[in-house]
Amino acid sequence: MFSLTTVFSILFFLVFVAQASPIDLVERAKLDVFVPTIIKPDSKTTWIIGELALVSWDTSNAPKSISNGASVVLNGYRPLASGFDMRDGNVTFPVPLDVKQGPNFITLFGDSGNYSPVFQIAAKY
Repeated sequence: MFSLTTVFSILFFLVFVAQASPIDLVERAKLDVFVPTIIKPDSKTTWIIGELALVSWDTSNAPKSISNGASVVLNGYRPLASGFDMRDGNVTFPVPLDVKQGPNFITLFGDSGNYSPVFQIAAKY
């Protein structure tokens, strides 16, 4: 016959397997992926340190619901802007005083990340 330990082990295993079932009884909402084309900055753009910068993107194919929060991140730097609505199509923010001058690019994050063309950042003087 079976020992008490074996019976408990089998019961524990059956409960564990039942809880780990791949059957999802609640239908999950489809996640929308929005990867808009970045309009600005483009390869002719120069941001001036300390002044307002504009990032704009095409919203013509934006889904009704965007799952993740939005942010603009400068390559090798911290986020420059966050918490805006991707359906707005643009965001402005001051260019930080401690960013690297020269060629740069941004990543626009929503449900997916995409990169801008390389553009310039220059000092005011």
